Amino acid sequence: MAFLFRALCAAFALTLSAHASAQLTRAEARMTATVDAEQDRTVAMLEKWVNQNSGTMNFAGVKAVGGMLRSELEPLGFKVDWIDISGANRAGHIVARRKGNGRGLRLLLIAHLDTVFEPDSPFQRWTREGNLGHGPGAGDNKGGMAVVIAALRAMKAAGTLKNANITVFLTGDEEDAGPLEISRRDLVAAGKWADVALDFEGLAQLDGRDMGSVARRSSDEWSLAVTARSGHSSGVFGPTAGFGAVFELSRIIDSFRREVPEDKLTFNVGLIGGGTTAELAKDNLSISATGKTNIIAGTAIARGDLRAISPEQIARAQAKMRAIVAQPLGGATAQITFAPDGYPPMAPTEGNRALLTKLNDVNRDMGLPEMGELDPVRRGAADISFVAKDVDGLAGLGPAGSGAHSPRERVDIASIHLQAKRAAILMSRLAREKRRR
Repeated sequence: MAFLFRALCAAFALTLSAHASAQLTRAEARMTATVDAEQDRTVAMLEKWVNQNSGTMNFAGVKAVGGMLRSELEPLGFKVDWIDISGANRAGHIVARRKGNGRGLRLLLIAHLDTVFEPDSPFQRWTREGNLGHGPGAGDNKGGMAVVIAALRAMKAAGTLKNANITVFLTGDEEDAGPLEISRRDLVAAGKWADVALDFEGLAQLDGRDMGSVARRSSDEWSLAVTARSGHSSGVFGPTAGFGAVFELSRIIDSFRREVPEDKLTFNVGLIGGGTTAELAKDNLSISATGKTNIIAGTAIARGDLRAISPEQIARAQAKMRAIVAQPLGGATAQITFAPDGYPPMAPTEGNRALLTKLNDVNRDMGLPEMGELDPVRRGAADISFVAKDVDGLAGLGPAGSGAHSPRERVDIASIHLQAKRAAILMSRLAREKRRR
């Protein structure tokens, strides 16, 4: 009886699976089969990319990975260009364009060639650990590029790539962007061309469930400099000496903590120092300070970031921070500055949510669970944000993984293939929709 029960359960499961797959068209079923058939090829391709160092400042390495992507994209009918931005002290970008019949939605696919691991990092090579790939950029973002190529190859095999209007934009400095007016100029232009932007950064998961990303927060920087009257510490708090620079810096930072927070807004203090003297290094990554316990601190410095969900939220936070700085303790003065070229936010628009609905239609037809909307507090900034004000977008179409930006970086290999199937079907459906503008 137990054997019969298990057999019946298996037959029922197969029936459900067949019913789910029956929702896919013949071309969509062909795409899923192609991704499965090319799994070994896809992983070998990713291994080759990972083993080529492409730290942001390794210009030759970034170009080498760009060449590897060129060799994948050109056979698919893309015209591939290298945009040199060496004048901005960065390597450049790969832009691949494929013109279809001109009637369907124009798709912009975004990923990046570079990693955070420069040639001097000890973390350089791909290793396989069962279903996990371990290596620099395995997930962020070479795994994302593997999803792109696997999906496009599946579309070609099924005949859905033929009429699709697609631009693939692979930045070479996502991990450490150069001057944005140069380094993101062409990406912004591509966003104005597109009807839909799809970002292939990593898939977000929550409590074991795949999640959809319709928003990403900004990434901005601020710097705070405080000066005060220095002197003998016996006079601190007095009307002549005042409170000193360190107390004033502490007041400001703690007031930020108490008065500025709101939903979806965070701001971090990443570097702080003060004393009789304090000087910020030219690279903004360290502070040298001197002082004695019996001397009132004359200088203090702090730097941090600010992440928000909308331009309006950024403006509110900056106004509150400026107001706090403008009320100094006795004997001190302070100035706060905000970097002019941060990553903008990608707000959770109705257009973005409509794209998630379409992705969930794909999930339903594949027999997969629906993907909920991820809280953007759980994500960092990304390149898709530069086009978000011009075009509807969906983020997180790359593979799942863990340990990004560390020697623990791993990619879930099975998720590469799953995400490639989702992307191929979604892009094929979007490419058939008539343009509205």
